[in-house]
Amino acid sequence: MTPKDPCYRQCVVRPMSEKITYEQPSKVRADDGAVSMDGPDDVDVKLTPEAAEETADRLTDEAVMARGQRRLRGLPHQPQKRGD
Repeated sequence: MTPKDPCYRQCVVRPMSEKITYEQPSKVRADDGAVSMDGPDDVDVKLTPEAAEETADRLTDEAVMARGQRRLRGLPHQPQKRGD
């Protein structure tokens, strides 16, 4: 397949090391006793309710951390030094 092929952009597989940040949220639904999640880049996952709850907690924790990092990114702040 070459870059001139009309399917090239959709069909080329990116290296696993290439990370993309998506703005659209995943779709989530209860599906016969499991939780199905469909997201960008062909994410298609089924979790037990327990795994889905733990994943939701972890996502919330890390989303709060990432939002704080984004807010502080441009500020000239320094970590406080602790006394010995």
